[in-house]
Amino acid sequence: MGTPGYERGFSKITLLSNRLPQPYERKKPTIFFVNSMSDLFHEDVPFYFVDQVLKVIRDCPQHAFQILTKRAERMCEYFSGRDVPDNAWLGVSVEDQKYGLPRISFLQAIEAQTRFLSIEPLLESLGKISLDGIHWVIVGGESGPNARPMRESWVVEVRDQCLDENVDFFFKQWGAWGQDGKKRSKSANGRDLQGRTWDMIPAAML
Repeated sequence: MGTPGYERGFSKITLLSNRLPQPYERKKPTIFFVNSMSDLFHEDVPFYFVDQVLKVIRDCPQHAFQILTKRAERMCEYFSGRDVPDNAWLGVSVEDQKYGLPRISFLQAIEAQTRFLSIEPLLESLGKISLDGIHWVIVGGESGPNARPMRESWVVEVRDQCLDENVDFFFKQWGAWGQDGKKRSKSANGRDLQGRTWDMIPAAML
């Protein structure tokens, strides 16, 4: 990609220890998306390196750190003998029923101040979702030339469950396919759902 740190692309895990000091250098409270282009709990990331990341999070209580994973079972294993810092928000990806929904129970088993679901891209109706102990749900459609469409009814189904159970709901985007089922640029499709935007976020994040 020509960007420092991505010389090997995405074929192999690269541990970028030189980036760990960055949160110390920023005094203004900031939200950091940990490993936004990777997964902190990937099988090739050793727990000793995760320990280093968590130390930075503990040392920087002025910041908040979003940690999102598809390896929910490994995240649960890691935190089985460790405390979660209050400024670490733990989340799992939930894209469908087969792979996504089972991750939720592992997240719910972890004692954390803020737990969230990233339902992006939403690829099908999820049906009934277990929201016990979940504080925040993000929903979005898929982007890119090969994006699959997201139906409005799938989003509304998630939103209504969140509202019924007092879980904050954030609608991020329609992605490449609009609310009307037509494909166009992501920016043209916007973020409205049934005539309004949904920007609810947990109080802990304010």
